[in-house]
Amino acid sequence: MITRYVNGRVFTADPDPEKAWAEAFAVQGDVIAFVGDSADAPDAEATVDLQGRLVLPGFTDAHTHLLMMGAALGQVHLTDARSLDEIQSRLRDARDRDPDAAALRGRGWLFDSVPGGAPTAAMIDAVVSDIPVYLDANDYHSCWVNRAALAELGITRDTPDPIGGEIARDADGEPTGMLYETAAVQFAWAHRDATTTDGDRDEAVERAIAAYLATGVTGVVDMAFDEFGLAAFERARARRGGELPIRVAAHWLIENTGDDERNLAQVARAAELAARESSPWLRVVGIKLILDGVIDACTAAMRQPYADGTNAGPIWPLAQLEPVIVAADAAGLQVAQHAIGDLASDIALDAIERAIAVNGPRDRRHRIEHLEYAAPETAARMAALGVTASMQPVHSDPAIFANWAEMLGDERVERAFAWPEYEDAGALLAFSTDAPTAPHSSLANMYIAATRASALDPGVPATHPQYALPLDRAIGHATRDAAASVGDGDWRGRIARGFAADVAVLDTDPFAAGADALLEAQVVETIMAGRSRYSASVEPASRG
Repeated sequence: MITRYVNGRVFTADPDPEKAWAEAFAVQGDVIAFVGDSADAPDAEATVDLQGRLVLPGFTDAHTHLLMMGAALGQVHLTDARSLDEIQSRLRDARDRDPDAAALRGRGWLFDSVPGGAPTAAMIDAVVSDIPVYLDANDYHSCWVNRAALAELGITRDTPDPIGGEIARDADGEPTGMLYETAAVQFAWAHRDATTTDGDRDEAVERAIAAYLATGVTGVVDMAFDEFGLAAFERARARRGGELPIRVAAHWLIENTGDDERNLAQVARAAELAARESSPWLRVVGIKLILDGVIDACTAAMRQPYADGTNAGPIWPLAQLEPVIVAADAAGLQVAQHAIGDLASDIALDAIERAIAVNGPRDRRHRIEHLEYAAPETAARMAALGVTASMQPVHSDPAIFANWAEMLGDERVERAFAWPEYEDAGALLAFSTDAPTAPHSSLANMYIAATRASALDPGVPATHPQYALPLDRAIGHATRDAAASVGDGDWRGRIARGFAADVAVLDTDPFAAGADALLEAQVVETIMAGRSRYSASVEPASRG
């Protein structure tokens, strides 16, 4: 069956400007069979009059955390709680709403919303002390807990810090309630995983899928897949007869155990999963390593110290990183490395260069995630090595930028999130949201990319507007290039003949109305593999 869509404004994301726009397209089965003028559209069994609406390729969120996002959508939201009083009020209200809860979980708080940027268990205990409270920071690199949670986790003054992490302590050596980096992973998150049921995970999967489809996302790249996530999405496929309404490519999370043999065993498991029969719905494509922390907590690995004179070392020193990268590259896995500080990105590229030297030339597309601050020569080095810059416009939202800038406190602030450097160098630039560390909305993400203004608080002035990108280029990085970032650029990510019929229809055209319209624009319909997967309750386009 052929369905033709006519009388629209179709942005194809084709890199050739002459082919970037069309009026119509046709879908046959799960692929696009025609793109062009409405008058030239082929005969079809069904016709949809788009009534002038804007059509985009389906977005690919090239860096996300699906189970965490789905869980976060059901937790106490704290990102816009900009004072300790407001945080405490929301926790108190959440406890009152659910008096039978065994624990309370929240997410998204910002360091500069807490006095001195130093959260303590006592601050939570002032409003909720009878049950454990776990509050993930906005960047998901630290967890703030109360005394009941410390007791539940078994953390005492004698508990050692894990590799790459810290249990914050007072002058007497007692835990204060902050778990940084791998301390959050190995204590708070490990406990969360152990106490979360399969039913809870299934609900999280369904929340994440529904939320993404409503914002025009047809593909995602999970950056922390594990056995729990794999099983949950396999169950989701089984519930739908072997398919999913969204395409999932996953990177297997590799933790630094401090032991090369155990680290390489994790790579072997990822290679085993990647070798399974390929599926357009769910596949493991590579590994993910977290090389450093975040600038907001002064845990990102920098060449030069922070404003307070401190610095942080890498979670993966090069001597332990190289064997993992070499083994993954030899197995044909895509390597994604979280590197926010400039020292971390140096280490990441050193390891990739070593893998190329050991394994020899071949087609490969490794990635570096975030690159919030990178040295001026980094972009050119990445382009020469064929390494993708995977970056998140929502992380540069001016409403959450003040603490980031304060932690660096020098000229480095002026080179924050410098996306055009990667374009100019010729590196592939893929945009994403890193949900739930930031809002998952694709349109808000594009607003920030095109303006460097705030989607969280439009009253906050733009920061570094010189790094804003024209809207067509921003959308191209979030559709065409995001798909290409996992090797799919030859079959999806554009509206082109023979490509996957993955598209989003908007109720507003920000190309005509201006980027500000993205703050109010809504996705009317999301089509994936030729089938409508989401339809908003608005006046539909007419069908004939």
